[in-house]
Amino acid sequence: MWRGLIEECGAGPSCPPADPTVLHRVEETLGHPLPPDLSALLLQTDGIEGPYGESIVWSAEQILKNNRTFRTDPEIRSLYRPFDSLLFIGDNGGGDQFALLRASERADVHVWDHETDERSPVAPDLAGYVRRALGSGGEDWYR
Repeated sequence: MWRGLIEECGAGPSCPPADPTVLHRVEETLGHPLPPDLSALLLQTDGIEGPYGESIVWSAEQILKNNRTFRTDPEIRSLYRPFDSLLFIGDNGGGDQFALLRASERADVHVWDHETDERSPVAPDLAGYVRRALGSGGEDWYR
C-alpha cells in the first residue's frame, strides 16, 4: 500500500524496508509501540524523502535518534513544552517537525513549529500527510 501511494504521488524510488528487529528496538528504547500505520510504512520503505530536501518520514533509526533527543536534551527541554506526547516522524528541512500523537486513538499528523512551539494538525492520518507532503509545491505546504 505505501509504496503504491508513494508512486501514485509521483515520488522517486523509495528506501528498502526497515528491518523488523530495528522497529522492535525503536519501540523498546522509546518505551511504547509505534502506531500500526507507521510500522506498516517502515516495513515497506524505511523513510520517504521529499523533492525539496525534506524528510517526509524518517528512517526507523532516525525516528529513534530524534525522539530521544527531543525528549531528553536539557537545552531543548528548557526552551519548549514537553514532547513526551509526540512521536516525531519527519521534518520540512527548515526546522519544523511532523509528529503523531503517541498516546492517542487519533491518527492525525501534527506539525511542531520550532520558532513558536505551536503544535497544529496538518493531516487526518499518515496517508493524508504523505499525499499532501509529496503533492505539495514546496516545503511549507502545511501553512
